[in-house]
Amino acid sequence: MSATRASPSGQALTDLILTMFRVNNRTLNWGDRLVAPLGLTSARWQVLGAIAFADQPRPVAWLARDLGASRQNVQRIVNDLLRDGMVEFQPNPHHRRAQLVVMTKKGRRTYETVVDMYYSKVDDLAEGLSGNDIRIAHHVLRTLQGRLEKSEGEG
Repeated sequence: MSATRASPSGQALTDLILTMFRVNNRTLNWGDRLVAPLGLTSARWQVLGAIAFADQPRPVAWLARDLGASRQNVQRIVNDLLRDGMVEFQPNPHHRRAQLVVMTKKGRRTYETVVDMYYSKVDDLAEGLSGNDIRIAHHVLRTLQGRLEKSEGEG
């Protein structure tokens, strides 16, 4: 074991990262329970959300980039959503092989139902937290995200 220690800020960030891992797992479990009645998982919900929030139809690789996920994992999820009739592929005028992923009417209805379910529960999670504290936490996480993304580009 190394005798080198992190700075106080580095140790505080280590504690935050360890907590983020735990919160991420709990959040995914919470999301899985929330969307299970609709035949979804948190992962499928995330992909539907990436499609819903995109400014234009995107191929799987772009969706994966938007989510910070591997293309292979997003492809597997898109294939599941395709099988369930929630998305379809459309031709991509810019690339013959990289088809565009588009939500079907069934997918859009399902996603809108999930969003309604989410909003009926999220206030419970926010109870007792100030908007300012949430904004500060969001700022810290976005800064960390940007630094991690930058470090990926350097490696």
